[in-house]
Amino acid sequence: MKFGPMPPQYKGILDRYWDWMPAEMQWAGKDKIISLEEGATRLWRAKNLERYIDDLYRGFKVHVYLKLEGDNRGTKSFEDRGMTAAVTMAGHRGKKTAICVSAGNILASAAAYCRAANIKCFGLLPEGRIASGKYLQAQMHGAKIFGVRGNFDEALRIGKDIAERNPEVELLNTNPYRVEGHKTAAFEIIDRLGRAPRFHLLSVENAGNINACWKGYKEYFNLRPLSKIIPKMIGYRATGSALIEELAVKESYGKIDSVTDEEILEAYKLISVLEPVTCEPSSAISVAGLIKEVKICKGLAESSSPYLRYTMYIWTDCDIVCTLTGDGTKDFKTAKEVFSKDPVVIDASYDAVLDIINSN
Repeated sequence: MKFGPMPPQYKGILDRYWDWMPAEMQWAGKDKIISLEEGATRLWRAKNLERYIDDLYRGFKVHVYLKLEGDNRGTKSFEDRGMTAAVTMAGHRGKKTAICVSAGNILASAAAYCRAANIKCFGLLPEGRIASGKYLQAQMHGAKIFGVRGNFDEALRIGKDIAERNPEVELLNTNPYRVEGHKTAAFEIIDRLGRAPRFHLLSVENAGNINACWKGYKEYFNLRPLSKIIPKMIGYRATGSALIEELAVKESYGKIDSVTDEEILEAYKLISVLEPVTCEPSSAISVAGLIKEVKICKGLAESSSPYLRYTMYIWTDCDIVCTLTGDGTKDFKTAKEVFSKDPVVIDASYDAVLDIINSN
């Protein structure tokens, strides 16, 4: 088995990587696939971000790639990868109703894929805990959404109880096949680079994404054990959020670290200023983490730390992938607060416009 160029008639990640899916999915048959032609997202070489990093600390020489999961054709987030697999198998098992407990992208994705599969979709969420763009996406695709007076864990417990007592109902949050869809992001990175990166940086606010990508890298590595690179998985969470222990981090000798809300927002602005791409604010956590690593190395150099040589060695002349999990249209409110400015009004004359051009 080998990877190669994208086929001319692209039909989504399950069709593309069908031979890498578990046996029970293959037994269901390709005709059962529910796809919105997700996947095939860009791996953007962020050369301007590389220059910014080089200016910040010249000892940090890396090739930075942004995995733009906002390119997914379903609902413009990484959750589309998991949902094509989850809903495909839910439909195959005869489920007529699905529940999704979510405050964000997974609910929007669940609604779209359930609509494609003619499965009723119900969303449960802690009251008031959803960005408007994602809420509207889910409503547009027919999901019935209810706020629960309680926290996320309480809403999830109710969803589990309903799914366990009613065989026709699927709880998409705990669907075991989501990981099979998510792992294809790692396959696409290898397709594009011809190898795995040395580092893959992701958010760990979603507990399954980093483990799923690690599963993809391991499956490829097990098939081609002579491959020299298998990445270190580095997960970032917002300061103050719960610490998540990740199997992928331990196995890859990576780590989990935190960044502040201010660092995430600064990275969010930086991405769009430096590169012709956008992401939702929470997606920028991986780039915020990368910038934090640069500053750590710079601090080690200034302190003449004995660990500098090893630290700089592993971060020098290597490929780094930062996953941006969702599109910039997911959160118009924050985008408007950060980027929107009222236009300056000028006279309708040649000289007025030229003055503006020359002064900026």
